[in-house]
Amino acid sequence: MTSYTAISGSGLAHFLILNSLILLCSFILDAMIGDPEWLPHPVRLIGRAINLLDRHLYRDTDENKTKYLKGLLLTLAITASTGIISALMLYLCFKINRYLGIALSVIMSTYCLAAHDLKKAAMQVYKKTVSDDLTEARKAVGMIVGRDTENLSVHGVIKAVIESVSENLSDGVIAPAFFIFIFGPIGGLVYKSINTLDSMVGYKNDRYLYFGRASAHLDDACNYIPSRLSALLVIIASALTKCDFEHAVIIWKRDRRKHSSPNSAQTESAMAGALGIQLGGPASYFGKIVEKPYLGDIKHDIIADDIKKACRIMYTASFLFVAITFVISLVIFLCIST
Repeated sequence: MTSYTAISGSGLAHFLILNSLILLCSFILDAMIGDPEWLPHPVRLIGRAINLLDRHLYRDTDENKTKYLKGLLLTLAITASTGIISALMLYLCFKINRYLGIALSVIMSTYCLAAHDLKKAAMQVYKKTVSDDLTEARKAVGMIVGRDTENLSVHGVIKAVIESVSENLSDGVIAPAFFIFIFGPIGGLVYKSINTLDSMVGYKNDRYLYFGRASAHLDDACNYIPSRLSALLVIIASALTKCDFEHAVIIWKRDRRKHSSPNSAQTESAMAGALGIQLGGPASYFGKIVEKPYLGDIKHDIIADDIKKACRIMYTASFLFVAITFVISLVIFLCIST
């Protein structure tokens, strides 16, 4: 067996079963240890590569069309190099030993999942909030959101972290897991490169409006299905965690298309409904106020415990997706075998 596809067997069912088992192991490993800071993380390496190419390719004096083409070149260079390098690493490991290849597959896939670190960061904000340390709570939430946080109120801090948990459930867990299940760990890492590109250059500001457009559009396309799966999983998880299942359905149906992005309001609207709170609204980015739509209804005032509820929903939804992928692969295998 000399490659990932070879070790998984010749059939689609064997390939998907192996992917689902790798995904399950990766989910458990991420839940146990997350991403140790002392280990080199591929996303950080991808980020450095993006920064390097950004500095060399971007010019303020370029015409808008040139900026777009250079941004497209950046997107292609980062995604292609991520896919080629990860595929080569897997090929070499499988060539040496199949179990070494599987081990690397699990490690690669674990790096793609962010449930543990997302909950850890959210709970840091929770602890600072309940201890009435607003200054530190603002700093803590500033580590996980892209908006300006220095002037946020307590409610603003809590709302920001819940929005981050909701959005990153899709971007940081379900979407990479979706691509790992379909394409293996290479697919997961290529998706992470696309998502990292969007988070670094996909802004609608003077610098990146054209230069980051290709990255932003590719990220929207890749997240189209996972964001909607994430919303449905949030709704199911809300029932399992004894949150407001019916209201989650109502708000998701009503508010899921309110955001200018085709994907952002999907999980946020479902989460807002499940918790009975209102998310969204005006937010400051780089000193400029951005008018964002409100999602959900105010059934009760937002409180710190809503962070804990959001994390429970996030983890439950994540586990549900991993379990579903295993069932799907098993059903396909049984159908093909008979």
